[in-house]
Amino acid sequence: MERNQVIGLVLILLMLIGYQVLVPQPEEPTPVAQEQVKPSSTTSPETPAEVVPDSAQTAALYGDFAAAATGESQDITIDTKDISITFSNKGGLMKEVLLKNYKTYDQKPLYLISEEHSRFQLDLPTQKGTINLANLYFSTSATSKTLSEKDSAVITYRLSVAENQFVEQTYVVRGSGFVIDYGIQTQGVGVPNKPLAYGWKNELLQLENDMMENRKVVTINYYTDEMLSLSPATDSNVEETAENPVKWFTMKHKYFLAGLIAGNSPLQGMKFVAEVNPADSTIVKTLSVEGTIPSAALQNGTARFQYFMGPNDYHIVREVAAEHFDDNVYLGYAFLKPINEFFLVPLFNQLEKLFTNYGLLIICLVFIVKLLLTPLTYKSYVSMAKMRVLAPELEELKKKNPDDMAKQQQDQMKLYQQVGVSPLSGCVPVLATMPILFSLFFLFPNLIELRQQSFLWANDLSTYDSFLKLPFTIPFYGDHVSLFTVLMTISSIGYAYFNNQMTPTQPGPVNMKFLSYLMPVMFMFVLNNFPAGLTFYYFVSNIATILQQQIIRRFVDEDKIKRILDENRVKNATAPKKQNKFQQYLEKTLQAGEEARKKQAELEKKQGKRK
Repeated sequence: MERNQVIGLVLILLMLIGYQVLVPQPEEPTPVAQEQVKPSSTTSPETPAEVVPDSAQTAALYGDFAAAATGESQDITIDTKDISITFSNKGGLMKEVLLKNYKTYDQKPLYLISEEHSRFQLDLPTQKGTINLANLYFSTSATSKTLSEKDSAVITYRLSVAENQFVEQTYVVRGSGFVIDYGIQTQGVGVPNKPLAYGWKNELLQLENDMMENRKVVTINYYTDEMLSLSPATDSNVEETAENPVKWFTMKHKYFLAGLIAGNSPLQGMKFVAEVNPADSTIVKTLSVEGTIPSAALQNGTARFQYFMGPNDYHIVREVAAEHFDDNVYLGYAFLKPINEFFLVPLFNQLEKLFTNYGLLIICLVFIVKLLLTPLTYKSYVSMAKMRVLAPELEELKKKNPDDMAKQQQDQMKLYQQVGVSPLSGCVPVLATMPILFSLFFLFPNLIELRQQSFLWANDLSTYDSFLKLPFTIPFYGDHVSLFTVLMTISSIGYAYFNNQMTPTQPGPVNMKFLSYLMPVMFMFVLNNFPAGLTFYYFVSNIATILQQQIIRRFVDEDKIKRILDENRVKNATAPKKQNKFQQYLEKTLQAGEEARKKQAELEKKQGKRK
């Protein structure tokens, strides 16, 4: 039984180590004070004075658009329940997007778009050359306003060249939610069959406390016929070109999204770039997208899009009218996603209605999951009890062939068949609980509900609890001590101790009992940088498992189990054996092994005589 339990634990370990290998943690760079990029909330970096071209130069550069090349920048702000959007007549573009109900890790206003760190580009081909509409001044009659939850506002920016010749951009902002409708239309301008080039460059500011962990998850997601993502490299630039038209893309922070949904006019020739400067202690990554909007869509008014500027909350993104947009919230591998989607996430949200403290919510979640898994836990414990009953006989078999491990295992399997015990009966219940354990491993790091929720000494359950800051960095561990991870390790060792007291020592080259103590220490290194909510869950789960086993122990009569095994031994000795396919396969394997052993012995005997 011990071996079977360890198989399940090793599976978890392999997955976690694989994660560490595939997503290595580079050394945190030393910030370069003189080269830091200041966030929008502080003094903006100095920029060279803009050189204003004279009228002749303007006419040469902008042709028919020369009249719109100069003007005065004017902003309007639309406030809703959830966001505050600032539009500018220069380019007719969004200038800033503030999420009103969220703060950065250091409690500053949370901007997904800021004037100093976000730039749009709209390159329109004309007969005299390409014009970047983002540099031109549009006109609008819209004014700043605050919307009630059920209201909406339409903001139209128009750039007129001549009668019936114009470029028009339209935004629709609703009183609640995070979706902003956007449309762009041209009439009488541009070059037929030449698309408009759309570009967006966004410097993503640090919104969460750990720069390295931020860089691991910040990326660009995009959807063609499936969702794809840029590799989230932490120390190198990444570039990728979409092979098919793109239906939507998002610039993904750890818990927030800024993206564009193409709707009925997929973006063509999309190119995605992620740039990272390891020496920059303010900008996580610079993300850029480039693509084209067909001229036909511009002219017939079908170039309609939607911007999404909001939290990467599963319940919010799944309501967005875009195919597989909810895949932005990673819920694990395909076979694990249904467990999170249809069980753990709904259960978590139901518990939110009962608990305002997320630490108590996690405790309740543990006990619900443990209660549901009690039948499997009970079956696993009964299997362990059977192994304890058989322990004296197993020890006798071991003494018969102390130097022949293969013979020992064959004798064990024969004993299991005689008493009707399957060596897999204890493994299956343990493995059956693994999908939930794996699902939680993927769920907790992606739960925005835990963001900035405190419990005990942890200020934020969505990141590690830095109970003690170290003056140095320990390789593979970090520069801090997560107390929840330490408690999880201690409780895991405690669980291994109780488990080992009830489990007979299994023959084999590996000391399984020692391994059960070693693995929690290895997990401590792996999980030290994981969310405190996850390690706290594992800690409580270990305590609950120990208590659960002590309770189950009172209901398991080992004397009764021994009588049942003895009865099975008598029945199997007199009655014809009924074997399932696995048992038949196992018996054939044992027989083949026995025959091979005899042949090897005979061969060695003949070779000895020749000598």
